[in-house]
Amino acid sequence: MTIKEIAKMAGVSTAAVSRYFNKGYISDEKREAIRKVVEETGYHPSMQAQTLRTRRTNLIGVVIPRIDSSSIARVVAGIMEVADASDYQLLLANTTNDMQKELEYLSIFHDKQVDGVILVGTLFTEKHQEVLANMEVPLVIIGQKVPGYNSVYHDDYNAEYDITKFLLDKGRKGLVYLGVTEEDKAVGVNRYEGYKTAVTDAGLEALAERRVIGEFNSMDGYESMRNAYEQFEDIDGVVAATDTIASGAMKFLHEKGIRIPEDMMIVGQGDSQLARIVIPELTTVRYFYEESGRKATEMLIEKLKGEENQPIRMVKLGYELIDRGSTELK
Repeated sequence: MTIKEIAKMAGVSTAAVSRYFNKGYISDEKREAIRKVVEETGYHPSMQAQTLRTRRTNLIGVVIPRIDSSSIARVVAGIMEVADASDYQLLLANTTNDMQKELEYLSIFHDKQVDGVILVGTLFTEKHQEVLANMEVPLVIIGQKVPGYNSVYHDDYNAEYDITKFLLDKGRKGLVYLGVTEEDKAVGVNRYEGYKTAVTDAGLEALAERRVIGEFNSMDGYESMRNAYEQFEDIDGVVAATDTIASGAMKFLHEKGIRIPEDMMIVGQGDSQLARIVIPELTTVRYFYEESGRKATEMLIEKLKGEENQPIRMVKLGYELIDRGSTELK
C-alpha cells in the first residue's frame, strides 16, 4: 500500500493522508475516513521513509544498568509515561552492569539512531566522558550529577545523613556501614559521605572507618555483613547503602540468631519491594524514582523541540524517611 492508494480509497487527497500520519490538522470527517481505511488494510507508514524526510525517528534510547532492579523499573515507568504521551517510543538497552556494554550502547545511540538518549548512570570513567562528549543527540542523565550535562538526581548525601542520625538518636552507637564502590558517585561516594558526616557530628568519628564494600546485590550484602561481624565488635546498628544489600545482611543476621531490631537495628535505601517483604519490614529512604524518569524525559523532549543552545539543567529531587519494623522496638 502507498499513501496514494490510501488517499484514493478514503476519497481524500494525499496531503490529507500525510497530515493524518504526521498529526497535522485535517477535518474530523477526513480523519475518520482515513482511519477506517488504515484499520481495514492494516497499513503502517514506513519509519525509514519518515526518518529520511523529517530527520526524526521518534525514538528515545534508554540505557539502564540492570532491568531486574525495582528502582530502575520505577524510573523506566516514569520515562514511558511521558514518552507515550508525547508520541515517542523507547529503545531500552540493558547493560547488566557491564561497563563495556554501556559504552557500546551509547556509541550506537550517539550516531543519530535515536532522537535523544536517557542514561540511567552509575559509573563515569574517562571513557564515558569521551563518549558523552561526542554525542550527536541530546542527552539527559538520571541518578548522577555530572557537570556539563542535563541531569536529574537524588539527594543521596542528606538522605544517608538523616537515616544514620535516625539510628544514632535511637541510642545505637556501634554502627557499621555496608557500601559499594566509590566509582559510583551517588551511591558509593555521596551516601557514604552522608553516613560519615552524621557519625562525626555525633562525636563518633571512629565509626566512619567501620565500612565494608561490596556489590549491588543481596549475596554481597550477606557477605559484607559476615565480614563486618567478623571485623568489628559490639555492632548494634547497620546502615546499608541499598535495600538489596540490607536484605542480604538481614539473612545473615537471622542465620546467626541475632534479633532485629532488639539486638541489631538495620536501615536501607530505596524503598524497594524487598523493603516490604523482609521480616521485619525494613526502615529505608524513599526516593522519587518515577518522578526522576518523568522529569528527565520532559527535559529531553523540551531539548528536542527547542533551541540548540539551551542552558544545562541539573534537578535534585527530595526524599522521605520510611520508619518500619527493623528499627522499631516494641
